[in-house]
Amino acid sequence: MKNKTNIAYWIFTGLFCAFMLFSGVMSILDHEHATAEFKKLGFPAYIVYPLGVAKILGVIAILQPKVAALKEWAYAAFFFELLLAFSAHFVQKDGEQTGALVAIVLLLTSYYFYKKQ
Repeated sequence: MKNKTNIAYWIFTGLFCAFMLFSGVMSILDHEHATAEFKKLGFPAYIVYPLGVAKILGVIAILQPKVAALKEWAYAAFFFELLLAFSAHFVQKDGEQTGALVAIVLLLTSYYFYKKQ
């Protein structure tokens, strides 16, 4: 049972971290597109770079095995960021909230198996 839990944890955590890492890197590398999307949602453009860097650091925090408190904070920060993303897309009715919803499901599943280990 422990082995299945560990495998499930790494599958969901890997998918979630890949999703967030891609999002963070694209915020930095494709800044103009990310800025346009943020402005469309009503957010200021100056948060694109810091949010991209925070996502990358959050992925590192989740993948590190040593500091459990840091991992908990990263999970919480990602949850609130994704909840905000979901609600912003939902309110704007642009149909883009599915990505945030998928990420929330991956995050919660990863967290569930992390706590079950």
